[in-house]
Amino acid sequence: MEGLENIPAPSVPVTDMAYQVQLRAALGPVLDRVLDMAESCGWDRRKAAYTMMFLAARALPDGKARQG
Repeated sequence: MEGLENIPAPSVPVTDMAYQVQLRAALGPVLDRVLDMAESCGWDRRKAAYTMMFLAARALPDGKARQG
C-alpha cells in the first residue's frame, strides 16, 4: 500500500514520554488511508475501525497461539 514505506522511525526511546506522540503521528495517516480505502470499497467506516482495533489487539503478544 502506498505510504507504508514513509512511516518514520522513532527518534526517542520507547520509555520516553514523546514516543507515544510520535507513534500516533506516524501511524495515524496510514490508518486513515486504510479506513478511506475500506469506505470507498463500500465498507462501513465505523465497522472497519472497530475491526482494525480487534485485529490490532489480536496482534499483541499474550502467550496464546494466534487464531486465524
